[in-house]
Amino acid sequence: MTTEGPAEGPGATPGAAPLSLVTGATGYIGGRLAPELLAAGHRVRVLARTPAKLRDHPWAPDVEIVRGDVLDPAPVREAMRGVDIAYYLIHALGTGPDFEETDRRAARIFAEAAHEAGVKRVVYLGGLTPAGVDPRRLSPHLRSRAEVGQIFLDAPVPATALRAAVIIGSGSASFEMLRYLTERLPVMVTPSWVRTRIQPIGVRDVLRYLVGSAAMPPEVNRTFDIGGPDIVTYLDMMRGYAAVAGLPRRLIVPVPVLTPRLSSHWVGLVTPVPHSIARPLTESLRYEVICHEHDIARYVPDTPGRPLAFAAALTLALQRIQDAEVATRWSSAALPGAPSDPLPTDPDWAGGSLYTDRRALTVDASPEALWRVIEGIGGDNGWYSFPLGWAVRGWLDRFAGGVGLRRGRRDAQRLRVGDSLDFWRVEEIEPGRLLRLRAEMRLPGLAWLELRADRDASGRTRYRQRALFHPKGLLGHAYWWSVSPFHAVVFGGMARNIARAASRTPS
Repeated sequence: MTTEGPAEGPGATPGAAPLSLVTGATGYIGGRLAPELLAAGHRVRVLARTPAKLRDHPWAPDVEIVRGDVLDPAPVREAMRGVDIAYYLIHALGTGPDFEETDRRAARIFAEAAHEAGVKRVVYLGGLTPAGVDPRRLSPHLRSRAEVGQIFLDAPVPATALRAAVIIGSGSASFEMLRYLTERLPVMVTPSWVRTRIQPIGVRDVLRYLVGSAAMPPEVNRTFDIGGPDIVTYLDMMRGYAAVAGLPRRLIVPVPVLTPRLSSHWVGLVTPVPHSIARPLTESLRYEVICHEHDIARYVPDTPGRPLAFAAALTLALQRIQDAEVATRWSSAALPGAPSDPLPTDPDWAGGSLYTDRRALTVDASPEALWRVIEGIGGDNGWYSFPLGWAVRGWLDRFAGGVGLRRGRRDAQRLRVGDSLDFWRVEEIEPGRLLRLRAEMRLPGLAWLELRADRDASGRTRYRQRALFHPKGLLGHAYWWSVSPFHAVVFGGMARNIARAASRTPS
């Protein structure tokens, strides 16, 4: 259910249950918090810039979706109407050098709107900061998160500011960085920060604390450190991952010369996590981030086995990956600065030039078999043509600060709107018929790739493929014409190999 303004939640009666507003619902934590709140008996409203990205989430029919941006006061005020608990799960990290000011402005808008609407509590998830360190010496990432938390604590509405270090869960950026570093490098020369002490926490416990914070009494207005029971180093974490995953013991040699900046490039080279996200993560690891109190237990009591031990959180995360039950990933939210323009109406788009490469083939297979190949594209299955060319394009994108080709897939067989897929984003999917991808690599323009499975007038299966590019400036036109000689190899080969793969797929 999508609206431009607030309404009562689906099937709700006034006063029957608390109404919770969730921001960042297309992201890693927000996409998991919404169903947890529903399970706890809350009515849920979400604020999203692009509601279409939530369409295929299994919980989407049970929440109210309001279109809006936290930097725009009007929709934020509308979304706050009637809300009891407001969850702020947004960070402007990666939007550019002014991301701290963007974070500051968004938090103030949110806090003011919550006060005007009579919201009972704001709940914020930030980063665990080291004790005794001058805030001016913190990384911009940690400094901004701490400042946002303080903005909410200084506002009139009671606030709960949860502070977590490394979150361990299937699909989290921290977990995937740990996973790929450990799996791909049996011998590692590592930065000195691998010996810094950290208190990781399982994503299940983060969600438990977020949901439990809704019931805090009105006089509570403070930060809470949240973490698991284990205090470890990153070195311990890599060795622990190797043990849980059944890998041989890793040889890890820390050296002092790798700075956080250099480390982030190293992480970006080895893992799917791009430099823009790896850098704040590695900068944060320079400091000891452990909990200095566990007061959250007064309001969200511990239970046997909770919070989860580090090894247990790792085991659950790996099991979710093996069972293809990863609900959200770090890449669930579009990277800041990535294009979000919808596909232009073709071919005479009022927005200007639109280059198109079309391919169509008759396929000796059923449309269902063809669709299974289409929906399984990318990730481990690759792109069905010129693997070296795709790899080089991914490396170039990484070098330019983009996401590269390593993000892979959330699920090996199924896609949903909003999923990241290597350096694409699923913009539209009509099961059995259409997959439309929007490019998130660095380009001098906007690009889409459409893959279709149809039947023609004679009942034969047809595969239709269309690549579109809207150039920006002369550089965009030059880019298209410079790569067009390779289209026969890349796009022509893709069409032929997808058709061939479908013909070998059982109906």
